[in-house]
Amino acid sequence: MVASGNSHPSKKALAAMAMNRRRLLALGGLTATAGTLAACGSNTGRDDGGDGINLSQWYHQYGEAGTQQAVEKYAAAYEDANVTINWVPGDYDTALSSGLLAGEGEAPDVFESHLNRSMVESGQVVALDDLYEGVLDDFTDDDLARNTIDGKLYGIRMIDDPQFLYYRPSMFEAKGITPPATFDDLMAAASELTTSDVKGLFLGNDDSATKLFQPIIFSAGQSLLTEDNQIGFDKDTVIAGALQVKELHEAGSLLIGAPTEAWDPTSIIQELCAIQWCGLWAMPQITEAHGEDLAIIPFPGFAGGSPTVFNGGWSAFVNAKSAHVEEAKAFTKWLWIDNEEYIQDWCLSYGFHIPPRLSMRASADALADGPAAEAVRISEEYGWADNPNWTPTMETAVDDMMTNIVLEGNDPEGEFDNAVSTIQTELDSIFG
Repeated sequence: MVASGNSHPSKKALAAMAMNRRRLLALGGLTATAGTLAACGSNTGRDDGGDGINLSQWYHQYGEAGTQQAVEKYAAAYEDANVTINWVPGDYDTALSSGLLAGEGEAPDVFESHLNRSMVESGQVVALDDLYEGVLDDFTDDDLARNTIDGKLYGIRMIDDPQFLYYRPSMFEAKGITPPATFDDLMAAASELTTSDVKGLFLGNDDSATKLFQPIIFSAGQSLLTEDNQIGFDKDTVIAGALQVKELHEAGSLLIGAPTEAWDPTSIIQELCAIQWCGLWAMPQITEAHGEDLAIIPFPGFAGGSPTVFNGGWSAFVNAKSAHVEEAKAFTKWLWIDNEEYIQDWCLSYGFHIPPRLSMRASADALADGPAAEAVRISEEYGWADNPNWTPTMETAVDDMMTNIVLEGNDPEGEFDNAVSTIQTELDSIFG
């Protein structure tokens, strides 16, 4: 499930567009700042207008056909309140930030997002621990951790979206290439597969600079932040990885300026690239285009490290300033914990996503074999998730560092020190 993408920016614009839309929302939080509310489409999902409690539920605009109609169907089926769907195109995070500041009747009661400490400290969300009673062990540790701040659960996972490298085995076999096991292997394969018509690898239109910081550190067994909220990565690892990314950037094997961003499978479908980093959501489209000539691998490890898989996705939250908090919590529990039929429908009928509930993913026939089953396996073996204490300021610091090293050729040690200084200042301001 995806939203609209961005056009290819200039180098000077890269810092401002450091993450594609999906990573921006996955890694960033929503601060209580004013913004221009994006145009929104709404539908109650009911024919009779209903009586009693009125709730508003917000979604970003998913890309797969039928998704808006699906959430309207879910809303119409709920009998204990009249639920209006607000389907937000474009810049969802800005629209939601503005919406959460709006008055009663305009602000969302329930909304999808990604937990950030600022959401808790500014009083935007309520704790939902009580909704997990009896099912806590049916969620993955990662999905619980990404929705937890200071021991309290604030979100309920809706979908898990692992991201990995898609490729066509026939193209590898024609060149005598085996699936890359290391980042060096990936660089070599991308070079070998590049022709006058096809680029070897597509990682995104930001030229890969900002996207690979986290695979570098997680491959080395490090992390963004430690359990006690200290910086979890070291200079040698980051600089060595950044210089490898710079080498990849300069090799001429990356697809740049693709028609759509990497979250969209158009590039590999139209054979603009041989390998593409994309999410599980795109598997049905790629399978339709290439049939059984399709395989996936985790992102290969750096410098002898382990492969990595970013497990993205979305979670549901309840607005703490809603006039109907308890009713909003009841609806959220009904839809995202109790309703197996709708959870499976949402995850598997419009694109492929892994149901967050372990019992539900185990019973999902669509994920039982082939590349889809491999996606579940590698996401569980190599996956890593967002840290809700990692703030947008921290992410911007490392994105600027990678852009300046990889694209601008700046001194790696100086750029690392600048990023660490910014992150430490942020940590000090939050945790004292």
